[in-house]
Formats: sequence, C-alpha cells, structure tokens
Amino acid sequence: MSPSKPSPMVQVLLDAHVAELLACNRCPLMHKPVVSGGPVVSKVLLVGQAPGVKEPVLGRPFAWTAGKTLFRWFDEFCGIDEQTFRNSIYMAAVCRCFPGKNSAGGDRVPNDTEIRNCATWMQREIEILKPSLVIPVGKLAILQFIKFDKLNDIIGKTISVTRYGHEFDIIPLPHPSGASPWHRMEPGKSLLAQAMERIKNHLDFPGID
Repeated sequence: MSPSKPSPMVQVLLDAHVAELLACNRCPLMHKPVVSGGPVVSKVLLVGQAPGVKEPVLGRPFAWTAGKTLFRWFDEFCGIDEQTFRNSIYMAAVCRCFPGKNSAGGDRVPNDTEIRNCATWMQREIEILKPSLVIPVGKLAILQFIKFDKLNDIIGKTISVTRYGHEFDIIPLPHPSGASPWHRMEPGKSLLAQAMERIKNHLDFPGID
C-alpha cells in the first residue's frame, strides 16, 4: 500500500506554523535559536526531547552524536538514510530550544512550564498533519503520550492514542544517547529491533509499498 497523500493546503498551513514557531520567545531560560526540522509534510512525526548544545549551531534536530545513532537505526533496520528521513518525516520535540546546562554540567531538563509552553506547537502540528504514526524518542517524549514505568514494557509495541481529537499510533523508541546502555543490552537490543520493524512496516512510513 502507498502512503496517503496530503491536501496541498497542508503545506501552506505548515509553512506558516513553522515560521511562527521559529519566532517563539515564550521561555526566558531557553537558549535561542529555535531548532526545527522544517515544514516537512508527512503522516509520520518523530518527537525528540529537546535540542542539545550542537543542534542550534548546526540548525537541525538530532545533529550530533545521538543523531548519528538514531539515523543508523533507521538506515540499518528500515533502509532509509538520514537525508531521506529528514526530507520525508516531520521532526518535532517536547521543547524546541536548547535548555542550557545544569549545575553538574549536563543538559538541563526542561521544566514543567517550558514543556507546557511548547506543547501547543506539537498540538498544532498534530492538528495540521493528522499523523497516522508518531515516534517518540526517549522517556520525556514518550511521557507526553502515555504513562509507563519501564522501557521494557513499551518498546517494541504499537500503541493507539488520541490527542487533540485525532487518533494515531505511537511506536516509542529509547533515546539513542551514548550515556544510556539500555538499547545495547538485552532485552533492550531485541525490543529496539522489534520497534524498528513495526515502524518499517507501518502504512505511512516512507519506502513501504
């Protein structure tokens, strides 16, 4: 089966949405610029957590070490390279600006107000694109859609959720950070493979006929 075709008006709405997103100044503690993957019309959304220090400089989501791992997964399991992925899948995030560093030197976790402020951007993206598949990457992203205790309970599954009046599937992924060994050890390694197989075979994922 071929992916469903969007209305031409969707591109117009998404272009306007991304232009407004890039001008966002809601959170005083966040570091500009806003990071966006651009107005890519797609029935598939990838939802990250928040940009790191490199993403604002390089001007795209998942631009550094974690991104290399993420795109390797999609290349190895789904046969889609990084550029094709970026050109065909809308890339969103829980927060779209780099939160800065915490007192220990790591990336600061966005606070509840920042998450709420940024949630309206994703709401509008879901309303415009009406995705059939959302791929949340990492615990913070997954928690925006479902509550869970352990990654073992949800990775490798397709879960139907409804947000903003629209029903879609989510297929969660672990965060590809090198700081987490979960996806490199069992059962995480096998569950990741199951999740990627489900993504590959989803109706609207690019490259599936």
